[in-house]
Amino acid sequence: MDGTQRAILHGSALCTIAGESLTLLPQRAIWWESASTLLLADLHLGKAAAFRTAGIPVPENTTTHDLATLSELLDRTLARRLVILGDFFHARSGRSAHIESTLDAWRSRHGNLEILLIRGNHDHSSGDPPAHLDINCLAEGASLPPFALHHHPTTDASGYVLAGHIHPAIRLDDPGTRASIRFPCFWFGTNGAVLPAFGRFTGMKVVSPRRDDAVFVIAENEVVRIGY
Repeated sequence: MDGTQRAILHGSALCTIAGESLTLLPQRAIWWESASTLLLADLHLGKAAAFRTAGIPVPENTTTHDLATLSELLDRTLARRLVILGDFFHARSGRSAHIESTLDAWRSRHGNLEILLIRGNHDHSSGDPPAHLDINCLAEGASLPPFALHHHPTTDASGYVLAGHIHPAIRLDDPGTRASIRFPCFWFGTNGAVLPAFGRFTGMKVVSPRRDDAVFVIAENEVVRIGY
């Protein structure tokens, strides 16, 4: 791995799951180097546009920002495959001409990239991405040994589950102010893991890990394991 690739790993954490070494990135994605695969969940592209369509004033350019972050990860890891664990678009109403043209330009930049999308609940309502984007849309339970790819957290006899959907977060107390702060996290259980939402314009749900689970929070652009 050259210096450019190492730069993207700054602030990351390593873990071994199902015999595979995974790099947890502070950009809320997983780099599976031996498979040249970048994994993430819950992009929710066009969410802000959907809100604006409904008359709710929210910031613009969130989709552009998320795609730029994704491009940076792809460029620096030199990933050959991208796996999205559900919720590519947020809603059909968010698929504006601007969003789709931005996505077209992004796909043109990464024309040789294999993309797999596990359909999530938002994908069923918003529809598959346009066919010319060449994104292979799959049902939950697709196999990428030793992993089983899902959107909804579950168990699967075919492999260790990688999923999204719930946008997991951990609430930690600030000893200085006694205030509590939520941090997005990677949550690894015995039979499966839940990835944080990649899209920045998304909510978070505080989860309750079990004692034997491994939890890595993302704080100040660094991934840190915390104990339970």
